[in-house]
Amino acid sequence: MKKKAFTLAVLLLLAAALTGCARLQSGVHDLHGSIIGNEYNIDIFDNTGVRTLRSHGKRIDIDNNIVEEKTYSSDSESWLSTKTLSSVITITIDGKQMISCGDTCIFYDKRLKPEYEFYLDSMDSTSSGIMDSTLISGMVNSVKNEFGKPMVVVIKSQMGAPIYAFSGHKVYWEVQEDLPRFTKLMIDGMALYIHRANFQIIDKALLD
Repeated sequence: MKKKAFTLAVLLLLAAALTGCARLQSGVHDLHGSIIGNEYNIDIFDNTGVRTLRSHGKRIDIDNNIVEEKTYSSDSESWLSTKTLSSVITITIDGKQMISCGDTCIFYDKRLKPEYEFYLDSMDSTSSGIMDSTLISGMVNSVKNEFGKPMVVVIKSQMGAPIYAFSGHKVYWEVQEDLPRFTKLMIDGMALYIHRANFQIIDKALLD
């Protein structure tokens, strides 16, 4: 009987451990995603829309880092520790690693060509600034008649500076469950992933 009880206890412990591992793996999976398929361009911009880095790769893995935050509970009158997503992401491009925090990251199928590139590679400190509203509206208006397709996607930095404009016949977007803080757009069957950026999908007729 003792032998059977011991064996049963061992089996229960193993089952509990395996269940815990499965839950842990499931949780990790929710915080890890991959961009696989065709070759992708990876462009990174600061908040003002200045491009700071350009790369490309065929397999891109994204890992979101978890941090513990302390919150005070008035019910228990004690500090509680909760896990939350950090703003830091780890990007692995064909085996090479990059850590990013706060910047706008755009990953797009290399076959997908921007209709227009608004971004700057650098900013003149003596200029009036990229955020001048008349400058931005002027750039958009100057190219609006160049779009000959039904839908236009305009991507902007976190401060509203236009970066890219793409166009296509079939455009839709979705929030990626396995890539938190990422938005996926499909433009005529080609993928575009956006991290920490603003965008609009506009009917071309509205720009006429």
